[in-house]
Amino acid sequence: MLYTQIRSFHAVAEEGGFTAAARALNVSQPTITIQVKSLEDYYNVELFHRRGRKVVLTETGRALLDITRRIMSLEAEAADLLNAVGGFHSGHLTVMAVGPYHVTEMLAGYNSRFPGIKVSVGIGNSQEALDALFSFRADIAVLAQVEEDPRLFARPFSRHPVVVFVNKDHRLAGQKSVSLAELSGERIVLRESGSTTRLAFERALGEAGITVDTVMEIGSREAIWMAVQRGIGIGVVSDIEFVPHPLLRALPIADADVYTYAHVVCLAERAGSRMVKAFFQVVDGLLAHGGVTGPSVRQEVPG
Repeated sequence: MLYTQIRSFHAVAEEGGFTAAARALNVSQPTITIQVKSLEDYYNVELFHRRGRKVVLTETGRALLDITRRIMSLEAEAADLLNAVGGFHSGHLTVMAVGPYHVTEMLAGYNSRFPGIKVSVGIGNSQEALDALFSFRADIAVLAQVEEDPRLFARPFSRHPVVVFVNKDHRLAGQKSVSLAELSGERIVLRESGSTTRLAFERALGEAGITVDTVMEIGSREAIWMAVQRGIGIGVVSDIEFVPHPLLRALPIADADVYTYAHVVCLAERAGSRMVKAFFQVVDGLLAHGGVTGPSVRQEVPG
């Protein structure tokens, strides 16, 4: 089994098609097609179902993809080793984050220290970020919350108060803050179930015995901002995520401690990887200059 055939299969599986794989590897599409067909013919297997220009992995293809992801991860670790000996001037780090707000400062610090390292960033929810870690499609994840899992290494990074925000014409808009009791019965526009901001807010309401009217669930921060601008209801957001707007007013919650957190996470088995370890060193530098850790136990990056 030639490495070029494995690499071609992996690219088609990850990119979702032969044309996209050819672009990713910077080779011609016929070359990719020949490599994958040669692999299938030699072992007398079918790795993809062809459906026009789209491909779907067969059961055998899915099993092989799990293996090739580990192969590509080991290749990245080999590059780490060579970079360590040669001065750490090149490489590729992939980061998944639940939003751009927490991760941007980390990326800026990393790029400043290691300008030769190419960094790819994806945005998704917590489950998507964890899936990317476990499938070796991401090296680092920046998450709002982390469950106890021996497979993961996590560093608490920051804590941010949750605020509500209202349309400028809302009855609460002129206040400097708001109590939970003042939200009783109010029309609220919330993120989808599972949003950490929503969970923190609803937990605080439950502890205070306050009931609100959830009129809409939207899986997009931008769409929630637009809904509040149009007077549909009140929004809830971490203060770091609130974007000032002439039509909106942000109000701190005066009588409850409602927070969201950011954690930097990697696979425990990859915490010693040169590029991953360097990312955590940047995070530690940011923490030393004012980062606020959450309640999780601080862990040391393996040497």
